[in-house]
Amino acid sequence: MKQVDKYARGYFAAPETSLNWTRKEYITEAPIWCSVDLRDGNQALIVPMNLEEKLEYFQMLVEIGFKEIEVGFPAASETEFTFLRTLIEQNLIPDDVTIQVLTQAREHIIRRTFESLKGAKKAVVHLYNSTSVAQREQVFRKSKEEIIEIALAGAHLLKQCAEETEGNFQFQYSPESFTGTEIDFALDICNGVLDVWEPRADNPVIINLPATVSMSMPHIYASQIEYMSENLKYREHVIVSVHPHNDRGTGVADAELGILAGAQRIEGTLFGNGERTGNVDIVTLALNMYSHGVDPKLNFENIPAIIAVYERLTRMRVGERHPYGGELVFTAFSGSHQDAIAKGMQWREEEKREHWSVPYLLIDPMDIGRTYEGDIIRINSQSGKGGIGYVLQHKYGLDLPPKMRENFGYRVKNVSDLQQKELLADDIYEIFTKEYVNIGTPVELIKYRDADREDASTIVTVRINDEVQEITGNGNGRLDAISRALQTHFGLEYSDLVYKEHALETGSQSQAISYIGITSADGTVYWGCGIDVDIMTSSVKALFSAVNQMI
Repeated sequence: MKQVDKYARGYFAAPETSLNWTRKEYITEAPIWCSVDLRDGNQALIVPMNLEEKLEYFQMLVEIGFKEIEVGFPAASETEFTFLRTLIEQNLIPDDVTIQVLTQAREHIIRRTFESLKGAKKAVVHLYNSTSVAQREQVFRKSKEEIIEIALAGAHLLKQCAEETEGNFQFQYSPESFTGTEIDFALDICNGVLDVWEPRADNPVIINLPATVSMSMPHIYASQIEYMSENLKYREHVIVSVHPHNDRGTGVADAELGILAGAQRIEGTLFGNGERTGNVDIVTLALNMYSHGVDPKLNFENIPAIIAVYERLTRMRVGERHPYGGELVFTAFSGSHQDAIAKGMQWREEEKREHWSVPYLLIDPMDIGRTYEGDIIRINSQSGKGGIGYVLQHKYGLDLPPKMRENFGYRVKNVSDLQQKELLADDIYEIFTKEYVNIGTPVELIKYRDADREDASTIVTVRINDEVQEITGNGNGRLDAISRALQTHFGLEYSDLVYKEHALETGSQSQAISYIGITSADGTVYWGCGIDVDIMTSSVKALFSAVNQMI
């Protein structure tokens, strides 16, 4: 038998009628977000967070904007219990934030859970028991009827304990391993629990339908959610929630299609932390909505700061290619990509466009705390003239002529290829300065002055091999006169002088920068650049820089 033959599809598709979600184009409003970082995420850490770390993480979640936060499984350990009591007794939970706790459908665990919740201003008590075929047959070895009885007994006890405990409580039920449960059985057990709790408009019940193990393609999960949403009792007083895991790498897709199918609430974690391949990544999910112009109601305006806290407290790492948060997700190394991005950014600025539509960039990196210079275009041996020119222009204010960009691009790529490393912006600027700017060897410019205004002759004082000389040239203007002096004195032949200049701001001082290209008799183009407080002098220095490349 081939090894692949041992795998069977362990999920149960909903009836084909549950396909209304396919007619929807995109998510139109943010769901209720519930962070499970401090429970589901924390239990997946190699080193779980201690009390102080959990308190700091909780505060970060509040600042991001989560209004529902699962804070733990208080009956599981003393640390979990203490954390919850600290939040309540020290009044650390904002009035508009609801905490959530998890409990199995077992009497001693339920009672211990309510001990931890005494005095809570608003808390969701999340009851669960496993319902899948595999769990029923292999773990619990119980019938469907016995599994339903476990859920109903837990639901009754939750109701009793809530009445006996000081606090304000809302109930949630999860048929754990929902994706491996027969769809009609999942519906029966959820409706049975709803009959016990009798949800009302002023106290709705949450029915959470988790992809405890992601088993199917996302469209199957969506149809399961739609079927449940359309057939649950008390539907107007029920909040349908999903909790996708990422075993098949489809956690975000499962959540997005689940929302289209009727889910009103999402349980997940920052950057998808969780057991095995993790939970649905709320950062990705929320910013996907943002990219469609939908306010996710969560604040990710400073992703780098959130990542710094996340990595320090969880000891986990956000991958370099992780959507939105990864160090390299906005970065282009490819020359064609860099050129398109640079031109797109320039077009957007010229056209004063409000709507974002830059090639290769789904959203504006600045919106989530990233930068253009350090994050979008980075240079290695695969980069092109467009990206290299973009770095010089946007960080250092250098607007090179197109052909000079190409010439410089090859030099930068050669350096990166030789050194086998990425070049930082300062490295690129250093190469440019060394190769083109104010080059004074073998011929150094000392000064120049007009000799005869009538015939536009100019006297240029130069130093050649430590010897100071004066050379004179006539031309159509001062720069042309100096150019002719250099050609005559050194026996040079060049033509097609390309010239460009602009102002250059350097700190509090404004300087002028000039670029000159000259073409030799064999067709080779030599480029030079000059920088000086005087525009004419910067032009002359650029000419000398180009000529020195040629000599």
